[in-house]
Amino acid sequence: MLKLEHIAWDLPDGEEIIRDIDITVGNQKMVVVTGPNGGGKTTLAKLIAGIVKPASGRILLDGEDITDANVTERAKKGIAYAFQQPVKFKGLTVRDLLELSSGGALDHDGICQLLGNVGLCADEYIDREMSAALSGGESKRIEIATVLARNAKLSIFDEPEAGIDLWSFTRLVETFQELQREKKGTLLVISHQERILSIADEIIVIADGKVRAAGPRDEVLPTLLSEERTVRCPQGKEDICRE
Repeated sequence: MLKLEHIAWDLPDGEEIIRDIDITVGNQKMVVVTGPNGGGKTTLAKLIAGIVKPASGRILLDGEDITDANVTERAKKGIAYAFQQPVKFKGLTVRDLLELSSGGALDHDGICQLLGNVGLCADEYIDREMSAALSGGESKRIEIATVLARNAKLSIFDEPEAGIDLWSFTRLVETFQELQREKKGTLLVISHQERILSIADEIIVIADGKVRAAGPRDEVLPTLLSEERTVRCPQGKEDICRE
């Protein structure tokens, strides 16, 4: 179980980005964090991964205080993180990266399954270098595959849909559903996508650095969709929109 207690984080100029957040994420759940741009969602993910440290508050993983643990220490404790903008590793092939993530050698079928989960053909990518020659979407999908290879206790995905095509996105959603069914760790996904929100066990809404809403999907999602329809509906046309 992941717990955030009274977490706050400020920019160097003192601007508050995360303000006194309390969150509990149960084991083997898929939790989707959503909310308006600039609300603090990515910062929250980085705080959990250990990329940045909170100004105040505590982060607990299975009861252990990991607030002061760095990225490497948290990775060893079972936290994996996929960046919104993937890092490229010149000199490493896709196979190298997947095997490093999994902690050992992978056979062809294992690599094929990992890459297939994100909509890539293993034969086309297995020996390619993780360099600028790959497109942003390709790099994104490969990084997601490396997180899946970890079989981590807690996997964090920051807007996994960004930069990937519709077919690959569909395959990614199916992969999340498979992980849910098989109870393979906890998934924490930052996303605006309704298809991802619709398969969550729980949804957390972050706005202005605070938790605006949190709870089971069936309770939170209808409210979000209703608010979105209201925003999109032209003034004076509310009756038509409701229909």
